[in-house]
Amino acid sequence: MTDRHTQLKGRNLLTLKNYKAEEIKYLLWIAADLKHRIKHNGEYLPLLQGKSLAMIFEKRSTRTRLSTETGFALLGGHPCFMTKQDIHLGVNESLKDTARVLSGMTDAVLARVYHQADLDLLAKEASVPIVNGLSDLYHPIQILADYLTLQEYFGHLKGLTISWIGDGNNVLNSIMMSAAKLGINLHIATPKGYEPDSSIISSAEQFSKEFGTQLFMTNDPLEAAVGANVLVTDTWVSMGQEEEKKKRLMDFKGYQITMQTGKVASTDWIFLHCLPRKPEEVDDEVFYSPKSLVFQEAENRKWTIAAVMVSLLTDYTAQLAKPSF
Repeated sequence: MTDRHTQLKGRNLLTLKNYKAEEIKYLLWIAADLKHRIKHNGEYLPLLQGKSLAMIFEKRSTRTRLSTETGFALLGGHPCFMTKQDIHLGVNESLKDTARVLSGMTDAVLARVYHQADLDLLAKEASVPIVNGLSDLYHPIQILADYLTLQEYFGHLKGLTISWIGDGNNVLNSIMMSAAKLGINLHIATPKGYEPDSSIISSAEQFSKEFGTQLFMTNDPLEAAVGANVLVTDTWVSMGQEEEKKKRLMDFKGYQITMQTGKVASTDWIFLHCLPRKPEEVDDEVFYSPKSLVFQEAENRKWTIAAVMVSLLTDYTAQLAKPSF
């Protein structure tokens, strides 16, 4: 039976900051259920038949595009992919007008944009759910895939310790807005000057206090890795930061994750990276080792985005027993 108190139909997903603990768990439950029924049982579930999705991509992406297109189509829906060549947000048509046009033609919009403010405005003006496919501030659909991967591997989330070693970016921000709600401790190592925004830190501290988890920040990668179940990093040079590459590579010296990093972690440690990966971020020995769950994590992008779409657009009831988180 589905948790009747959790109803996400018609909601936006702009950030996990305003999603309750039970709502995040619900999305993970639906993802596990869809993966089990479709992938393992071979069922055909046309839950989104007759529905269409506008996909706006200001920034290119392999996993976000493929997971959304294949996931939405697998459920019987029609995804419509648009790049900057097809739609210029706020350039030749106002965001307000775009939101209203898309609302009249599609059932939901997934937008991968430069500015979170653009997503917020789309959501304000649209009458259909808006999903954040990545912004400068957050990347919520990536983190759902990470949590599903950890749930599958460890069998639970509560009590795990995630160690983030890298840039204080949108992926880290999304972990900070959600980890405590799942009972996950968070250790963060960033070089000086690359810490997350102070408002993000403040919110994360409040969540940590509310849910009784540990939030620890340092500039020392090894200090952050001590006792961690999960070592995570991401690109040091995001799209739009190419001109800073030389300086960034110098500033992140010593931040590469290696088996030496793992020596101070918990014996059961695993590695995650949202991809694409560069060798300076994590060496081949870790990246291609049995400790690395990066390709399972990448596949889970498909099942979690499918769960988001099903939850925001239908009254689907999960058949799989609710996992214990």
